[in-house]
Amino acid sequence: MEIKHKENHSRGIFYTEDEKGIIGELTYNKEGSILTIDHTEVRREREGEGIASKLLERSVQFARENNYKINPLCPFAEVKFDEIDAYSDVRA
Repeated sequence: MEIKHKENHSRGIFYTEDEKGIIGELTYNKEGSILTIDHTEVRREREGEGIASKLLERSVQFARENNYKINPLCPFAEVKFDEIDAYSDVRA
């Protein structure tokens, strides 16, 4: 699965798509060195395949590569940050 990324000076999105369009997306707001994950969504028929987790994993990788911290505001991201100790290094 290819995870794509787009961003401008204040917002960003990690997403994956197929011929029907976007399968899953994770959006964030960027302020200084903090990325606030505010939304994660997967197309209903593709839920349960781990797509949201892969999007979150990619956002953590991006934060590490670019010296950002993550504020997991979205309920999905918050739960995953609480569950996965390996993400603690990028938690704001």
